[in-house]
This record gives sequence, structure tokens and C-alpha cells, in this order.
Amino acid sequence: MRNSPVRWHKSKVKDCDIRMTGIQDIATPRRTKEIIQRHGFSFKKSLGQNFLIDQNILNKIVSAAGLDDTKGALEIGPGIGALTEKLAQSAKVVTAVEIDQRLLPILEEVLAPYEHVKVRHGDVLKLDLREVFASDFAGVSKVSVVANLPYYVTTPILMRLLEDKLPLENIVVMIQKEVAERMAASPGTKDYGSLSIAVQYYSEPELVCIVPNTVFIPQPNVESAVIRLRVRETPPVEVVDEKHFFEVIHAAFAQRRKTISNNLKSRFFNKENRDALEPLLKQAGIEPSRRGETLSIEEFARLSAVLLEAGIS
Repeated sequence: MRNSPVRWHKSKVKDCDIRMTGIQDIATPRRTKEIIQRHGFSFKKSLGQNFLIDQNILNKIVSAAGLDDTKGALEIGPGIGALTEKLAQSAKVVTAVEIDQRLLPILEEVLAPYEHVKVRHGDVLKLDLREVFASDFAGVSKVSVVANLPYYVTTPILMRLLEDKLPLENIVVMIQKEVAERMAASPGTKDYGSLSIAVQYYSEPELVCIVPNTVFIPQPNVESAVIRLRVRETPPVEVVDEKHFFEVIHAAFAQRRKTISNNLKSRFFNKENRDALEPLLKQAGIEPSRRGETLSIEEFARLSAVLLEAGIS
């Protein structure tokens, strides 16, 4: 992995253009407010509900997913259906999972023209996603997750999707900008950490665009970003024991200001065997004085293998 800055879609950072179009579309201030008021809907801060009111950003999200009339889309947290509507116009099959029961009548109404859209009520972290894929996407060539994720559960949802090794092509999501930058960060940068390595082990992240908070109702307090994760068929490194591999990574970042040697000693060694660590680090080609954020995914894989071989777990 090269020590390079965060990669952005089309090789440069840019804001998503803000252009309000199509007054009949859901994602406009007028239409969104009309739907909310007619149904007497009130936002729940605890569910992280922020509805997009910009067509151009939605188009960028759907375009990044590479959908067509042979593919399926799984949406998490459809809200009042603004993104769902766009997905329905691009994909063969769409399943949307919504946790808030109050939104179900709204979704039933606005998505009525689209017979190939299915809305499931539930918590995506508790659903049997393999059953969802088997029943809802049996007739499609590939499936992508496309969503405007609630910020408070971004990481658990994405890691569940990746760790379950579902048959996904892409994951295209709007998330908090700082979290997106950490996912796409390279070794040696301030944003690089255990989340970067975990995401990059399962996928190839690419930041699509920055999204200002002014295009949401209500407006969040932070900037957002759209990120695309191209799900890998095989990881970029060979790992004998994935659990141990990630334990080594988490240990290396336990205290960022400490060296890799000191962090690993705290997690895997006691007073009697601490002297054994430095020779093992050198065997893995890693200087003990380095910090975790300087190690590439390849170096972590090599270090995990050396520690396992030495019986350190």
C-alpha cells in the first residue's frame, strides 16, 4: 500500500454540486416538507434522521453504485424514500430496510408506482442478511448496498456488511466526512488507523464527494461525504487467522503515541517474556521504534504471521 493521500473519485476532492431540480421528486425542500407535514412526521434525533433534499447528490450516489436493470440494491434507512425512488429508477430489484415504523405508511405511499421495491421493517444489525439476499435478490446478477446511513451506527453497519462476506459488488454510502476519510486513509497519515485497515482488507475505498450540511432536513452539525467501497473477492494479503490479525492491529493502535513495541507488549506479553518481542518484530521486518500508523496492511499481515508462529496470541 502506497503512502499517498486519500483517493477521491475522479482523482480530486470536490463538493457535490447543489442544484435543486424536479419539483415532483421527493428530494426537494418543498416536496419533503409537504410529505412530512401531511403525515405529521417528527424527527427522532436518537435515530439520526436527516433527509436529503438535493437531486444532484442523489444522482451521484446512484451513479457511483453502477446499477443497471440486471442488478439489485439494498438500502438501509430509506427515510421518506428520496434515495429509494432513484434506486428504483436504476435497478432491477430494490429492498429497503427501515427501523422506524412511523415511516412505513409514507414509504408505502411514495413508492407505490414501483412494484419492484420491497420495504422491510427492522434493524439491519439484527436481520438475517443472507436470508434477505436469498429471497429478495435471487434473480439479479449483482447487488450493492446504497444508503444514507445514520451516523451513530455507521461503523457497526459497514463492518457487519463486510465481515459477513455477503455477495456484494459495491457499498456506496453517505457518512460523516471524518469517518469516510479514516476509511480511505493511507499509512503515515493522521487519519490512518484500525478502521482504515479493516475496511481496506475487505474492500477498496474511494471517496466520491463532500456533502455540505445545508442539503439536509434537519441540518446535521457536521459535513458528510459519499464513499464507495468496492468489495474485494479476496483480501489484498494472505492471513492465516483473521481474528488474530485484527487483534494485533487493535493492539498496535491502543495508544497512538506509543511505539508498536510498547503497544504489543501491553497486549500480548508479560514481564517474563517481553524480551522475545523485539527479535520477532525484526523477523517481520519492522523496527520496534515505529508506531502503528506507519505500518501497511502487508506489514501487519507479516507481523501477525510471525507472532502466531511463535505461539503469541
